[in-house]
Amino acid sequence: MKPCMLLAAVGLSVTSTLAGAQAQPPEPTRQQSKMAECNQAAGEMKGDERKAFMKDCLTDKQKAQQNKMKSCNAEAKDLKGDERKQFMSQCLKKTPG
Repeated sequence: MKPCMLLAAVGLSVTSTLAGAQAQPPEPTRQQSKMAECNQAAGEMKGDERKAFMKDCLTDKQKAQQNKMKSCNAEAKDLKGDERKQFMSQCLKKTPG
């Protein structure tokens, strides 16, 4: 009876080890990445100060993206179809200078 229990315990151990080795954490979303950056920048801030900083930090990034989109749209006003898509893709990938 004891060899059977030992075999079952080893089987469970191997199964759980293999399952854990195959599972990889998913890539963070864009929002999660922004939160991580702002959290790191907030450092030791606490309470209302931290809350206000986080709000500004996250909002500034959203405003920057919106401004970038407006700028690229203005530049692409005469382009159509695939040419416009390609231009917008390249324009939005550029880092602000």
